Amino acid sequence: MSAYVEHCQRLGCGDRALRDRLRSARGFLAVHPDPWVWMDQPATSRVTELRRTRAWPLLVFLIGTGRLRLDLELAAAKNLTGLGAIVEARHAEDFAAARAAGHRLGWTAAWVETVLGDCLAVLLAWHGGAVADLNQQVFAEFDEQLGQTMQLSRSSLRAYRARLASLRQLMFEIGVHDAPPRRRPWSRTLEQRFAEVAMAEAIRTVMLRYVQTRASVLRPRSVESLVNDLLPFAEFLTAQHPEVTTLRDLERHHVEEFLIWNRTRSWRGRKARPQPVSPAVTQAAVLSLRNLLEDIAAWGWAEAPASRLVFAADVPKLDRALPRALAPDVDARLMAAVADLPDRFARTGLQVLRGSGLRVGELLDLEIDAVIDYGPAGTWLRVPLGKLATERSVPLDEETLAALDQWAHHRGVHRPIPHPRTGRPTDFLFTEHGRRLGATRLRNGLLAAAAAAGLCGPDGTPLTITPHQLRHTYATALANAGMSLQALMALLGHVTPEMTIRYATLASPTLRGAYDEAMGKMRRQLTLTPVGRPIVPDKISWLASEMLKTRVAHGYCSRHESQGPCPYANICETCDNYTPAVEFEPALTDQLADIRALQTDAEERGWTAEQERHRHVATALEGHLHNIRPR
Repeated sequence: MSAYVEHCQRLGCGDRALRDRLRSARGFLAVHPDPWVWMDQPATSRVTELRRTRAWPLLVFLIGTGRLRLDLELAAAKNLTGLGAIVEARHAEDFAAARAAGHRLGWTAAWVETVLGDCLAVLLAWHGGAVADLNQQVFAEFDEQLGQTMQLSRSSLRAYRARLASLRQLMFEIGVHDAPPRRRPWSRTLEQRFAEVAMAEAIRTVMLRYVQTRASVLRPRSVESLVNDLLPFAEFLTAQHPEVTTLRDLERHHVEEFLIWNRTRSWRGRKARPQPVSPAVTQAAVLSLRNLLEDIAAWGWAEAPASRLVFAADVPKLDRALPRALAPDVDARLMAAVADLPDRFARTGLQVLRGSGLRVGELLDLEIDAVIDYGPAGTWLRVPLGKLATERSVPLDEETLAALDQWAHHRGVHRPIPHPRTGRPTDFLFTEHGRRLGATRLRNGLLAAAAAAGLCGPDGTPLTITPHQLRHTYATALANAGMSLQALMALLGHVTPEMTIRYATLASPTLRGAYDEAMGKMRRQLTLTPVGRPIVPDKISWLASEMLKTRVAHGYCSRHESQGPCPYANICETCDNYTPAVEFEPALTDQLADIRALQTDAEERGWTAEQERHRHVATALEGHLHNIRPR
């Protein structure tokens, strides 16, 4: 009782409030001299008595100082005012470290205090011991009891679990936990995946053994894909051919029936869907089945079929669509809208995707030291191991570098997170409040930017754009600008030329030039000139045409802009060996006048190269006229 008196005096209570508290405490202890025994009563009875005796402050003191253990039903019945301060006084250093970590993660001060006072203090009062004792098992037991506490409303339960998730993050930041909290439950094991699907036990054993063997050299995502490819075949055999209880009994007609069924089967995966699977999923299932049967036969497994059952002709061929690059005007409008997005991550991430051609997974795997300054060679971005298990470097322009610098400044500092593939502590670049960010905000930001830019499809509906199209747009723009396929392969991280050459077929200037040249020949061969009209265009229409025009002594040349400047234009007039005669003075004078008009026309159109070419020719003609005119 003396400790409680000292506690009340430290609170600065007035004389009357102090007398009331002490009177309530003495009355309660007179009836219940052993509070531990009283805590075994039902929660409703205890709450009723506490309200009658007004002994809540005493109970909070006993729990906060570790003299009693808190049960969650009692905590749910009433807000235990003052509990957080009492518990924090016993664990001052740990609370200070957790509070500093919360501020470092960018949380608001109010949320930090809520997590500490309403969650950490409650957890310590419930469990007892020190903060260092709050391991993952303690959190799991506390979470389980929260769900079993009938006194908690659904909204209160959600609120507690939100605080608990943040508290897990703090425990990781201050080193109490070795692993950061997971947003999703732990994935199922391979044994669990195969146990969920009905199949013959011998087939289950072989498939599971095969996947476990392949898992030793495959990445986790590849193992998941392999399981998703093989399970449909097991389901097919169970439903259509239950008499097949081992892979040794397989025959060719079983495979042929599966190939037909596989084309029209419904989607299966984390969420079953009524729609048919895509051609890519259909192909993957056949490839995985062929690899399974050929591998176990090559490895000498007794369960392998006696003969080959799946052939190359059985594998469905996929369409080879061109990259879905955005048109230049759509690209410009979209990226202007991206720059105004309110979501900082979507704004930065989409700018980096467009400015570097990264895949989304590569963007999310970037580390804090990925930007490297090579001095005279400029600033580059080191892209980590990604889809094709290769590293590469990509040069950065000023806008993309500025976006990355702004994000790095906003990101703050937090404890490195274990890499999902290697387990190595990694300072990922795109994290927020200490957690890795995902692709959903990128996709949502892109849709919002497309809507803000007013981009619509032919039917008037908002244009659907995916983040990967920014990579296609980046690569196509570089290919159209004349970058070699070897350099483009290095930038995109492709391992075969076939992956890169598709970008060179989109609006290629070389293809366009060849097309225009061929069309020009066809027009000269097939065009019929109407009666009374000249074959050569008149001078006025020729000067106004959208062409790279050249005035020659015997006529006019009209070359399309996409073909670029003609290397033979006015080659004689600018040659050192060209010697004009006096009788050609009128023709040269007319040619000089036309050249000056063409120079002015090119300047107005912004064709700098053409303007310079005409200036050079005009200078040469002036020199020739000066030489042949009388002095």
